[in-house]
Amino acid sequence: MFNVIILGIASFLTDISTEMVYPLLPLYLTSARIGASPAIVGIIEGFAESLASLLRVFSGAWSDRIQRRKPIAILGYSFSTIGKVLLYLSTTWQLVFVGRLADRFGKGVRTAPRDALIADSTPPEKRGSAYGLHRALDSAGASIGVILAYVLFISLRDDFSNVFMLSLIPAFLGVLVLFFVREKLALSGVKGIVPRQTTAIKEPWWKNFGARWRALDRRLKFFLVIIFIFALGNSSNQFLLLRAKDLGNNDATVILMYLVFNLVYTFLSWPAGRLSDKIGRKTLLVLGYATYGIVYIGFGLATQMSLWLLFAVYGIYIALTEGVEKAFVSDIAPKDLRATLIGLHATATGIGLLPASLLAGFLWDTFGAATPFFFGGGMGILAAVALLFLI
Repeated sequence: MFNVIILGIASFLTDISTEMVYPLLPLYLTSARIGASPAIVGIIEGFAESLASLLRVFSGAWSDRIQRRKPIAILGYSFSTIGKVLLYLSTTWQLVFVGRLADRFGKGVRTAPRDALIADSTPPEKRGSAYGLHRALDSAGASIGVILAYVLFISLRDDFSNVFMLSLIPAFLGVLVLFFVREKLALSGVKGIVPRQTTAIKEPWWKNFGARWRALDRRLKFFLVIIFIFALGNSSNQFLLLRAKDLGNNDATVILMYLVFNLVYTFLSWPAGRLSDKIGRKTLLVLGYATYGIVYIGFGLATQMSLWLLFAVYGIYIALTEGVEKAFVSDIAPKDLRATLIGLHATATGIGLLPASLLAGFLWDTFGAATPFFFGGGMGILAAVALLFLI
């Protein structure tokens, strides 16, 4: 569990940095200083999050091919730090866009090798717990980051730039922590784990893709298709923050609502991962997607006061799905393609994220603020039903 804890600390510090910035971005973009519309927010987040997801399969394949995880993860975390420098320097939505692309480029590069390193370091019967522990540390950092964002935003009198600057400190520390990862421990010597092959994969995953796809476990293929369908309705979380602002809450209250989401997610991530080890991944995922559908419809119907409950329930959805999805893919994937398929899972999500956020912005501007949430809720319920009956 040493590597899991070290990687969790790195994610803890990085998420402090990220969440000092993230809940402020839609408020910053739509402020008088920048003047962007919800559609622009959708463009920025759609492209940024899609880039992160699409890159994961390539970084995962690269990791499998060279049989290394640690250097690629360090590279990715470093790029996220550069992205926050650009946010600090921004005065237009275009520079925010570039900063978000750099930050998400880093996330896309690091995620699949890091998650594969967790799987490599953990026996199968404890993998759900390992991913849950990592997500708990990650989300604890996110909660602290939101708290710092709130305190600094209030104390610095709505000064976005200085909050962005201070977010660089934990980002830099997160990169340094990664140098303590013991990659040799991840490759062999852990009880219950067969050492990874020492000969690098000579043929990249995209060659003979059709044959490789046909050879995959049927459950994995159906799951990747379902993830894509779900992603089409899973627009950026920044639309949740814009919805809270649209219903009359001030910026500080919106940040606190986002904190409620993070706290619930933090406390439930590890228990959810451990529960998936006992009752199976599928049960939790069906429940999670159904929860998403219900809560998104709730955001469409929301009143100002009901938002507190909705943000809390949204935290339950994240806890039930995010780490459990990765554990599910890791369980089914062939060992020598584990990082590649973890990345492919993220790519299926990323392909849907771009149209999802673009569509959400369009629906918001054209038909009203509630419309994108009704659409997303329907897609969540559809994904839950498909998972229940097809896998």
